[in-house]
Parts: sequence; C-alpha cells; structure tokens
Amino acid sequence: MHLDVLDLRNFYYRTQLGRAAQRAVRDQVVALWPAGPGEISGQTVVGYGFAVPLLRPYLANARRVIGLMPAAQGVMPWPAGMPNVSVLSEETRWPLETGMVDRLILMHGLETSNDPTRLMEECWRVLGPGGRALFVVPNRAGLWAPSETTPFGFGRPYTLGQLDAQARRAGFVPERHAAALYIPPSHRRFWLQSAPMWERMGSRVSGLLAAGVVMLEVSKQLHAPRRPGLGARVRKPLSILEGSVRPVADPT
Repeated sequence: MHLDVLDLRNFYYRTQLGRAAQRAVRDQVVALWPAGPGEISGQTVVGYGFAVPLLRPYLANARRVIGLMPAAQGVMPWPAGMPNVSVLSEETRWPLETGMVDRLILMHGLETSNDPTRLMEECWRVLGPGGRALFVVPNRAGLWAPSETTPFGFGRPYTLGQLDAQARRAGFVPERHAAALYIPPSHRRFWLQSAPMWERMGSRVSGLLAAGVVMLEVSKQLHAPRRPGLGARVRKPLSILEGSVRPVADPT
C-alpha cells in the first residue's frame, strides 16, 4: 500500500500543489514544535514514512535529524546539497536504539502500513521517556482522502477519534491535536495562490471546513514502578527489641 518514493518526491518537490501542501502541513508542525535553538537544541528528531518535507526546519538546531523511509516505499537522498540523513528501514524494525528519540513525526507512514499496531509499538520503543510523537494522517472527512491524484488519497484515512483510540491502545498519552490542508486538492491557480488565506481561515472555522489532514501529538509517559511489598514492610513492627527480656508484672 506504500507509494513509490519517486512519486512522493515528484509531488512534493516538483508540483505547485505539492509545495503548497508541504508548506501548509510544515507550518502547522512548527507551530506545535518550534524549531528555534532554545526549543530543539540537543534533541534527536526522527521522521518516518515520507516525513522529510517536515524535518527541514529542525536541521539547523537539532542534535540529530534522521529520515526513515519504509523499504516498500524506497529511499532517496535527503536533504539536497547537504550530508544525507535519509535511511531505508523495515516497517516495524527500525535501525534505532530503544529510547533514543525525543521527537518523532509520521507522515505517509501510518495510513499505508501493513501492520499499524506493530508500527505504533515501534514508535513507542524508540521514543525516550517524555518523548513526543506527531501522527499526520489523511482526514476521512476531508477533500484530500477521496482524491487519488495526491499521496493523501492512498491508504486508510482516519478520523481524529480513530487515531486517538489507536494511539491510546499503544500506550501513548494524547496531548494536542491540529489540522491542516484546507484548500481543495486542485492544481488551479486560484486555489494555489489563495492557499495561505484558506489555511488561516480554516484554523479559525475548522468546524465548518474539513481539513485534508489531522494531526495528533502524543507523549510517552513512564510511571515509577509500584512496590506492593513496601507498605507491608513499613507497617511491620520494629524488631530492634527482639530477643530482650519481656517485663514481668510485679505480683505485689
């Protein structure tokens, strides 16, 4: 169900509609996760699927940026003109150490996965405690999901409720949600030129306009292990006087 990496590259980097979609989604991602040195310094940022269009703002200040691309999709060098950070990966066996990721972005990864449950488990594995993931998926109620002329028309679209439920089953804690792509998936000049206006208006009246993608930010929370025997040990009487002679009452 994965698209070919060349088709994704051609859409996002060689068509006006793809560049407009890239900008709309990336702006919303950066609004959620600012890319300044005080926000992202020292952190490892990873993208999976075809998330590299969203990773560029983090190249300058993140400690490490990695773009994972599934084997069924194929891989391309990225970013252009810079040292490559793009890696070919099995869908549910990523070449990353457990707990090494601070921020994780999935786009064109979850909805096209052959095993979304195991993919979510792999996301959980690589995230460190307190780490955050952002799932970007086609909106089932939007105009982009039914259109097969864009990458958002492939795979399984989601409602926000379905995405939230799947993330909770994987053990994640939902934090925030957002949306993007309020323009129709059209190559007509009017829609492309007015795209920024539609994005601003859509964010204000999202109840009336259905976005092309929904985003869910989740966190990985690890609770301190409970030690059920501790309370019993605390409540046990002190044994410091064990072995001493018990006082005997004076018979007089």
